[in-house]
Amino acid sequence: MDSWSDYYNRRITHHQTTYLEEEQLYGHLLDCVRTEAPEELLARFRMLFIEAGGYADHAVWQALKKIVDSPFVEKDFKFILNRSSYIFINHWLMQPRLHSAIPELVALFDANPSGLGRSRTTQRLRDLVRQFRTTDQYMALKRMAQVVSQTPEGTANGGSTLGTLIRRYPCLYNYNLLTTDSTDEQRRRVRQIKRHVQRQFERDLAQYATFKLLQGDIPAEQPKDLRSSKNPTLLSDRRLDRALQQFGGKIDGSNTYHDLAQRFLTYSSHARSYQGFKTDLYEYLTDSVDAKYGNRQFNQRLYSHLQTILPEHDEHQLNDVLLIGTCRKLLNFLVVENSQCPNHAIFVDLTGNLGITATIGLLLKIVLICRKVKPYLEKQFAILFKHYETCTRDSVTWLIDSLENLNVAFSINFGSLSL
Repeated sequence: MDSWSDYYNRRITHHQTTYLEEEQLYGHLLDCVRTEAPEELLARFRMLFIEAGGYADHAVWQALKKIVDSPFVEKDFKFILNRSSYIFINHWLMQPRLHSAIPELVALFDANPSGLGRSRTTQRLRDLVRQFRTTDQYMALKRMAQVVSQTPEGTANGGSTLGTLIRRYPCLYNYNLLTTDSTDEQRRRVRQIKRHVQRQFERDLAQYATFKLLQGDIPAEQPKDLRSSKNPTLLSDRRLDRALQQFGGKIDGSNTYHDLAQRFLTYSSHARSYQGFKTDLYEYLTDSVDAKYGNRQFNQRLYSHLQTILPEHDEHQLNDVLLIGTCRKLLNFLVVENSQCPNHAIFVDLTGNLGITATIGLLLKIVLICRKVKPYLEKQFAILFKHYETCTRDSVTWLIDSLENLNVAFSINFGSLSL
């Protein structure tokens, strides 16, 4: 298996094989990034990994040669190349004016090397780089390049792929920009980018909501940016207005989603058993499902699925572990099973029959009673995004609209946005 844990363990237990050579390579790249401009670093990266020959520093080239000759290189090289790439990328992420170098670096992997590559090491390296283009690490690099190179406004072309919209959805970053071997530094950078994009979206959404509230009665002296507030989503104004009302307003005339969640938690705390809690949970969820759709078969399927969740604990008292486990299994049922079996037929059926806003509302009800599963829901949408990211936007409008609604729902219920 070419897992991260295997690679890590090999570095710990067999460090005399390539550990020292890897550290020599990383140390060299770190020295370069501190003193050289992006153009020089890109040229260096191309010569070392893409051309794979003629590198000026002989000692570094010999270290790379030993890495390539390792019996584990087929399994390990994706981790080595990924870390080498991020030594440059992490440095450039600290300076917004250097962000444009990141997509240039990622584009190098699609460049054809010049010359035939006569040495065995050169041919082997080129083969390994070609193989790298099939890995999760490479796809995460491409998404990172997309995030830093594109602003949300430049997203009108429906013929482009879903993947080009990744910047719009910070809730996906942890699972689509990072891999098992991501360093603490990478994770810190992604958190910073996520916070920045999320806050900007919340500011734009608050400005739009304020504009709509005052629309028709905005005095001439009102600030210009407020008088011309744009819809920050890919939803139509009508759909966004509905989402704002749904996720921030009173959905039953007197209660918001947050109110209903708090009421449910108070009521269910008196449940005599876990079985009783599941019955209460069924009522809580189906209360907001359109009766015509629910009575056809959905409500019965939901009830049956709830009975299959941790039945061995039915006579026990509810606790945090049971609550988290129940909500995770519910999200598997309603959204997608897992990355190995990305079955999401029920989610597609829900969005097509209940409507996308109501479907996201159903998921929101679950997350509001167990906030610890919010990252799990984000992971599930990341699975769907990966599954469809090479499809044209026009062919997955249901998923785009779902992610846009999710952005709005999270901003109102978990962010700083207050309506």
